[in-house]
Amino acid sequence: MPKSKKRNTAHRGGGSGGGGGGSGADAGTATTAGGQHRNIQPFSDEDASIETMSHCSGYSDPSSFAEDGPEVLDEEGTQEDLEYKLKGFIDLTLDKSAKTRQAALEGLRGALASKLLSEFLLERRMTLTDSIERCLKKGKSDEQRAAAALASVLCVQLGPGIESEEVLKTLGPVLKKIICDGAASTQARQTCATCFGVCCFIATDDISELYAALDCLEGLFSRAGLKDKDAAGGGGLPVSALLAWALLLTICPACELKKRLETHFHKLPGLLSADDVNMRIAAGETLALLLELAQGMDSDFLYEDMESLTEMLRALATDGNKHRAKVDKRKQRSVFRDVLRAVEDRDFPTETVKFGPERMYIDCWVKKHTYDTFKEVLGSGMQYHLQSNEFLRHVFELGPPVMLDAATLKTMKISRFERHLYNSAAFKARTKARSKCRDKRADVGEFF
Repeated sequence: MPKSKKRNTAHRGGGSGGGGGGSGADAGTATTAGGQHRNIQPFSDEDASIETMSHCSGYSDPSSFAEDGPEVLDEEGTQEDLEYKLKGFIDLTLDKSAKTRQAALEGLRGALASKLLSEFLLERRMTLTDSIERCLKKGKSDEQRAAAALASVLCVQLGPGIESEEVLKTLGPVLKKIICDGAASTQARQTCATCFGVCCFIATDDISELYAALDCLEGLFSRAGLKDKDAAGGGGLPVSALLAWALLLTICPACELKKRLETHFHKLPGLLSADDVNMRIAAGETLALLLELAQGMDSDFLYEDMESLTEMLRALATDGNKHRAKVDKRKQRSVFRDVLRAVEDRDFPTETVKFGPERMYIDCWVKKHTYDTFKEVLGSGMQYHLQSNEFLRHVFELGPPVMLDAATLKTMKISRFERHLYNSAAFKARTKARSKCRDKRADVGEFF
């Protein structure tokens, strides 16, 4: 279909090459720290022995990747050391112990979120995909969440192309099964819904598969398709499904987008009255996004019940309900002021994201939603990927990565000690300001 090709060209680019997907280490053995090989019996009900757990600790400290990012990898270890550690993680995804497998999955996710490892992944893509599939099928809630999170980052690393398409082809049916399984953990289903949306956004090449993904996600946030325990008032699954659905709508052909808007736009205002603040916020942001998409197709687009919608949004933007937590009210009011501004004035408050020597301006709801989604997937590694990942740079129209020489990078880098001094000074200043506001003699006015 011609429109499908056009859609792919629009959001792809910077795709990975057509390199192969050879498997890595033998799936039946794992290499110990001493270089010896031992047989593995994956997913035994028995916990691993103390010896096995101590073997794992030699490899895995997942938090080190997430907290320190690529700086620590550059300073404290060579590329060979990193790859050796990652090979160990891949081997340990087959371990008997669920905790060991989960730690290995989290270690891999942290590394992939903080450093580009394209060549390493291309050589071991099939092995890693098989490990993720096995953990999704056989693991419990936490392991399934770790596996789904790793799958998202894997697709971000691979970018659009045959490799990520093969990953989605293998993992897509498993993710859908978990998402639609009412007996599965709600937390696991939530993470799988986000993963499914992100992987489809990156890798879907067949337009019919995109439509099928939208259908699957629609059933999770539509009131008619929700079970009691997943109702819009409780749990994060409908929220994740709604946000993933909105992400996929941003790459939909105009004809299909129009159909989906006609079917679902009038249902979303009903979610604004949900008990869960996250559901209300997700519904509000999605409404603003859909209005922006609709007005992009037809500048004269106007929702038939706009007056009622505006009143509802204004009430949420000034909500003073005493039964709601102050933090929730502040967050809700902040979001709905922007949503109301979008509905009434067709305006968006521009945000600036700084990464390295560059700046990115978020000036529309589509870009904001896309940024927020990938920020959730990559965490603290988002800035690094904005600098170096060709796929993300193409999505946000940043052009090719900026090449900086070693001397420039050195002058830009802040040492850990300097960072500590800066954080200490900021903390003292913040504490002093708060203490002043808490002083009974200070005229602070009415905050809530």
